[in-house]
Amino acid sequence: MALEILLIPLAALLAPILGALLRRWVSIPLIVFEILLGILIGPSVLGWVQGGNALDLMSNLGLALLFFMAGNEIDIASIRGRTGKRALAAWGISIAIALAAALIIGTTPAAIAIITIALVGTALGTITPILRDAGLNKGPIGTAISAAGAIGEFGPLVAITIFLGSNSPIVAFGYLAVFAGVAAFAFFGASHRERPRLVALISASLHTSGQFAVRVVIALLAALVTLALTLGVDFLLGAFCAGMLSKVLLRGIPANEQEFVEGKLEGLAYGFMIPIFFVTSGVMFPLSALLEDARALIMVPVFALVILVVRGVPGFFTLDRGATVRDRATVSLFTATSLPLIIAVTNIGVQEGALSTELAAALVGAGMLTVLLYPLLALAVSKTQKVDR
Repeated sequence: MALEILLIPLAALLAPILGALLRRWVSIPLIVFEILLGILIGPSVLGWVQGGNALDLMSNLGLALLFFMAGNEIDIASIRGRTGKRALAAWGISIAIALAAALIIGTTPAAIAIITIALVGTALGTITPILRDAGLNKGPIGTAISAAGAIGEFGPLVAITIFLGSNSPIVAFGYLAVFAGVAAFAFFGASHRERPRLVALISASLHTSGQFAVRVVIALLAALVTLALTLGVDFLLGAFCAGMLSKVLLRGIPANEQEFVEGKLEGLAYGFMIPIFFVTSGVMFPLSALLEDARALIMVPVFALVILVVRGVPGFFTLDRGATVRDRATVSLFTATSLPLIIAVTNIGVQEGALSTELAAALVGAGMLTVLLYPLLALAVSKTQKVDR
């Protein structure tokens, strides 16, 4: 355990260093290095870190913060109107294609449901920093990706609750409705009430040990996650909604203070908790099982291509008419980038015995490929577009 306390943060520290060293040739998302370093120090290679309950808890906290940040990045306006309708329609098409693929691969209803859900997600929390760094988070491209990502995060979490929870689908839907009602009431209250005392307390503690804004946000995250767990709703849905709600809640403070608070949250999330999740995912990745199964190994690139078809092809058509093919390709590739949801849903499948370890590893490996390749291709396409213009 003592060695794990040292090695996990060291792996997280080494990841951006490796990224910076390779950036002159290729810009690789940091999570790729975090996962690879986790594999290196984990049981499949060096065996220095074995995992355990404490590490699982930290990993789940990191995963919750990842989905929290994804919800916090969503601009509600981006999922309204024509863009939101097109993104929703595209996700519906994704479900149909994913279900067809899952019927070929899965052997039980539970396996079919898990594979379908794993294929229809978009890693909004993962690609948002990449979009921001590339200046693609604004404008039509950013709006289309945000809408597709919002639905690609929210929809699968709802599906997990209904189809993979411990309750029957009807009971799960009822609990989900209760959760939605509480969340809607909280959103309404945050949007329509002045909070001068809250604003004053946040402003007064920004540069003190009180850090009231951060504590409010963390308490909000804990409250919605606890509510979700109590109702049998997937806890990631609670984290996702908490991110959206915190953004609404903090709108009442001055813009410069809001930016300052968001910087603190990003530091906590991307600087500490989220890297622990990805490094731990690498530690727990069953590389040896994957390498020993030739069929599962072949399925890694196959699944990556299937994800591109399932999410990327419908995503190609989410932009307005008149958009260039390259702009559409950029949206398509970012929309087809998925990993955290795949990790979460395949873990459920393995724990319930619905998925073999090898098949789950193939799906996660495919998710890793999408994170490694699709953003790189999208940025290359986007840069070519800028040169042409």
